Amino acid sequence: MPKQVDHESRRRQIAEAVCQLADESGLEGVTLRDVAARAQVSMGAVQRCFRTKEEMLVFALGHIGERVTARVSARLAASPAQSARTALGHATTEVSLLQEEHRAEARVWLAFVAQAAVSPPLAGILRTNYADLQTVFAGLIAEASDTTDPGRAARTLLALADGLTTHVLIGHLSPAEALDVLDGQLNSLWDERTS
Repeated sequence: MPKQVDHESRRRQIAEAVCQLADESGLEGVTLRDVAARAQVSMGAVQRCFRTKEEMLVFALGHIGERVTARVSARLAASPAQSARTALGHATTEVSLLQEEHRAEARVWLAFVAQAAVSPPLAGILRTNYADLQTVFAGLIAEASDTTDPGRAARTLLALADGLTTHVLIGHLSPAEALDVLDGQLNSLWDERTS
C-alpha cells in the first residue's frame, strides 16, 4: 500500500526549509533543488506541493506571518486581564522581532520584504498581514488612548516596528536601544491622553 503523505504538513516542512535557506543566503539562495535537500524530500515532492518557485515563496511568507501572528496572540492570551496599553506594548514588541531568538526570523522576513518590491504575489501577502496587524493595533490604541486617529497611530507603530527590526539587524541600534525608541512612541500615545 502506498505511503500516505499529509500534504499540508509536507508544505510546512518545505516552507521551513525555504526559511532556513533564506536565512543563510537570502532568497537568491533558495533553489528547488536546495529546498528539497534541506527538507529531505525529493524534487518531485516539492513540485507536487508547489507548481512554481514563486508559489513556494508565497506559501513560506504566509507561514512566517502565521508564526508571528500566533506568537502575538499567545502573548496577548497569556495575560487576559492586561490593559490595552500593555497588550499593545507586548504585540508591538513581538512584531518588531527584536529579541535574539527571533533574529533569524527577522532576517528572513526582511528578505521577503525586499523581494516583495518586485513580486506582486508576495506584496499581496504582506499587505494582508500588515492590514490585519493594523486592525488589531488600531483597536488597542482606540481602547487605550484618546488619539483622534487610531488607524494612523497604528500605521506609525507598524512602520516603526519594521524600521527598528532593520536597524537592529544591521547593528545601527542595539535591541535595548530599539525597545527604548518603541517605548517612547508608545508613551507618546498615552501622553496625548493626559494632555
